[in-house]
Amino acid sequence: MKLAIDIIGWIGAIGVLAAYALVSAGRIPAVSYTYQWLNCIGAAGLAINTYYYTSYPSTALNVVWAGIALYAIGNLVKARRTAPGELPRGPGTQA
Repeated sequence: MKLAIDIIGWIGAIGVLAAYALVSAGRIPAVSYTYQWLNCIGAAGLAINTYYYTSYPSTALNVVWAGIALYAIGNLVKARRTAPGELPRGPGTQA
C-alpha cells in the first residue's frame, strides 16, 4: 500500500510541476484544459499522498488546489458552450 501511495504522490508532483513549467515556458495557456487537468490530477495525487502520511495542512491545500482547477474546468466548459471554438481569455493572455 505504501508503495502505491508513494507512486500516486510522485505522479501528482510531476503533474503540478509539469503544469507550472508548461505555462511558465509559454507552451500552453493558463486558460486551457491541459493546464487545469494537470493541476487537478496533480493536486488530487498529492492530497492522497499527504493524507496517508497525515500531513493535513498540505492535504487541505491540495484539496483546495484541485477544487480551484475543477472550478476553472467548469468555466471552460461553460464558455465553450456559449461560444464554440473560442476559449475565454484570462489575465495576462494576449489577444
